[in-house]
Amino acid sequence: MPRPVNALIVDDEAHVRVLIRILLKQLGVETVWDAGDGNAALELAALHKPEVILLDINLPQVGGLEVLAKLKAAHPAIPVIIVSSQSTMKTVIQTRELGAEAYVLKHAPKAEVLQMLSDAFDNIAADTDGEDGPAGTAPTAAPP
Repeated sequence: MPRPVNALIVDDEAHVRVLIRILLKQLGVETVWDAGDGNAALELAALHKPEVILLDINLPQVGGLEVLAKLKAAHPAIPVIIVSSQSTMKTVIQTRELGAEAYVLKHAPKAEVLQMLSDAFDNIAADTDGEDGPAGTAPTAAPP
């Protein structure tokens, strides 16, 4: 699979959604949907079937971990990249166990976030080209 050309951004902070949208555009993503909470994310994922989902952990109504579990149950082939300010190893491991393909720290410098997203897209593309799915991808995170 080539790099994704459409994506769903899920974050309760509008300015973060704008920043991620700008970074995705730089990576060649042409169509972006966004959701400010977990319920909207689940509805938009079902409606649009995006090629990749960028998901925050701290969300109102339905938390990011629950959203991740529900997304993976309903749409196991859609790669999910966690984009969060939480950087504990426990959280990274939890998201990986729930099926996230990568973990990006959104409070890292913009250039680092862009590089982490680019690396995650490359890993997702490589894994889906050579395997049945993105199961072999290690999480991506900025150094502490």
